[in-house]
Amino acid sequence: MLFMLLCSSAFAQNTFKASLKHAETRQPLYGVSVSMQSLNTGAISDANGVVEITGIPDGTYTLEIRYVGFETQNLSLSFPLNPADKNPTIYMEPAEEEMEEVVIQSTRSSRTFQDIPTRIEFIAGEELAEKGNMKPGDIRMLLNESTGIQTQQISATSYNSSIRIQGLDGKYTQLLRDGLPLYSGYSGGLSLMQIAPLDLKQVEVIKGASSTLYGGGAIAGLVNLISKTPEEEPELSFMANGTSALGLDLSGFYSEKYGKTGTTVFASYNLGTPYDPADNGLTAIPKFERFTLNPKFYLYLNDQTTINAGFNYVTEDRLGGAIDYVKGDSETGYFERNTTERFSTQVQASYTLSETASLNLKNSISLFEREIEVPDYSFGGRQVASFSELNYTTTGRDTEWVLGVNLWTDDFTQQQGAAGQDLSFTNYTLGAFAQNIWDFEERWTLETGLRTDYQSNYGTFVLPRFSLMFEPTNLLTFRIGGGLGYKTPTVFTEEVERLQFQNVMPIAVDQSGAERSIGFNLDGNYKWSITSELNLSTNLLLFYTRINDPLLLNQTGSSMYSFDQPDGYLDSKGIEANMRWKYQDFKLFIGYTLADVNQHYQGTSSPYPLVAQHRLNNVLMYEKHENFWIGLEGYYYSPQLLNEGTTGQAYWILGVMTEKKLGEKFSLFLNFENLLDTRQTRFDTIYTGSLNDPNFRDIYAPVDGFVINGGFKWKL
Repeated sequence: MLFMLLCSSAFAQNTFKASLKHAETRQPLYGVSVSMQSLNTGAISDANGVVEITGIPDGTYTLEIRYVGFETQNLSLSFPLNPADKNPTIYMEPAEEEMEEVVIQSTRSSRTFQDIPTRIEFIAGEELAEKGNMKPGDIRMLLNESTGIQTQQISATSYNSSIRIQGLDGKYTQLLRDGLPLYSGYSGGLSLMQIAPLDLKQVEVIKGASSTLYGGGAIAGLVNLISKTPEEEPELSFMANGTSALGLDLSGFYSEKYGKTGTTVFASYNLGTPYDPADNGLTAIPKFERFTLNPKFYLYLNDQTTINAGFNYVTEDRLGGAIDYVKGDSETGYFERNTTERFSTQVQASYTLSETASLNLKNSISLFEREIEVPDYSFGGRQVASFSELNYTTTGRDTEWVLGVNLWTDDFTQQQGAAGQDLSFTNYTLGAFAQNIWDFEERWTLETGLRTDYQSNYGTFVLPRFSLMFEPTNLLTFRIGGGLGYKTPTVFTEEVERLQFQNVMPIAVDQSGAERSIGFNLDGNYKWSITSELNLSTNLLLFYTRINDPLLLNQTGSSMYSFDQPDGYLDSKGIEANMRWKYQDFKLFIGYTLADVNQHYQGTSSPYPLVAQHRLNNVLMYEKHENFWIGLEGYYYSPQLLNEGTTGQAYWILGVMTEKKLGEKFSLFLNFENLLDTRQTRFDTIYTGSLNDPNFRDIYAPVDGFVINGGFKWKL
């Protein structure tokens, strides 16, 4: 009898089976962790939200049900279960302290980024603050550390850089501020080096054809810098940063909302000291002094009407070249001086017509003056540009419409330069667009758009675009999209910047045409809660962009440069892969970019220069929330083809970044950038000839090398 009782107890094993669902949407939840700690057992819910635990002995046990972003539940159950407790449906309530929803502004939609068919990447919150610590004076590094984006240094001495998305030249990317195109044409020069990140709320990046909403130029994509706005709680913050290269960054930001008004004010002072780590007689970091002021005023007239207006002012004097000349120790030597004055205004107004419809007005006016001076030559000019838009948005239960018209004007007057080389021009573009987002099935969302532009020099362009999103589960999302784009010819390119506008002939409008493009992308995003503490998020993007009849800058027999447009095309295709692991206080990010960019002319194909075909982005972070964090980062660049026909070397860049919070309002940060002291001057040259008359080669690797920076942030 004792033997039979022991056998009966051994085989008294029970099973717990349940369905886990979202309490609000009633959708199954995949990856929910259900554990019985006293038995050291548990399971994870499947794609249908079903979880099953077997081998449970008779008795009373507590089940802990955990899921990221939801309230943890504890259930006490007695086994064997009563019939009423078998196969229950358990509804998970969202946590009260949910992660803040990120509303994307670049699509002009009120949806969060998870609900938009267009693939959008964003940098916000702590990630934006961490990247801002490393280069508080500009946004170059903030963008360069993103998968698929490379900031290409143009000048060896002035440090000027441009944005390359998926290997395409910077002229094919639009740089926006709060949806307003303030940095384009002549005013695009040095823009990356003159934008400080402290007053940014988030940075949004759309890769691929984006011309439907923003017109010509967004062939490779767009970068939209979103400013902070006044909140109910006032903010007053300061940042001070110093570098081992004797650089200094001071900035302050204030915002407050009081009643029906509000304001934000940002100011910064940035100082650079001539720096020559290679001891080759040339500045790797130029001497510069820059001042920025950006105030905005907000008016909340009533529940229907809001208005904000402000201006941005930047002045800078930048001098690079032979370090003895820059320091004032010699009166001779090569130099490159850039003096800039940038002033722009922004006005935005919104009027709510009903609970589902609103009318929005935007306007910006930009004035930009820049003088470039090198030995025996100077070039200067003044650009006056404006942008105006009126759009109407309406939202229904399953659909959302955005209809609008906009007008660009651009006037450039050359004030200095060689005789017979007047690059002045005036043009305007009038456009109308329509965009629709339609939830036509429970898990399918379609976004379509159509733009028609009339450009005063090059005629009419019709630009369709679409994006389709499919969500088979809450944790798996697929997107596919594509569209047409165009870029009107411009002399303001990376190649011309490298020449300091010397010996460049104006573009003959009657002998040139717009560059036209077609692009597609396909991506999938998957989130996996492996355990209650180990989470994985992955994304894979396939992209293709083709640009027909691109303009090429060629040297003529008379040492002059002119733009030609031979029959042919430029295409970029490749892969972006991202993985984010999170385990307790550790975060690991791994990103890989394959950019295969080629130019095709006269039946031959060749790689496009200055493109790292393979790139790796790796960041490991350890963070104690609101206390301390430290990160180790490593970036790999494969060999790049240079314009002269040779190939540069592959290289790694390693860095360490740290921040320690002392209370709620004060923190110290310290960063070690480029620990390996990777410099092009260590394994290659940056110029030929003499210091008095250098012939600069392409810059494909850092020139400033190992730099330490550190400082403090104080938030009152």
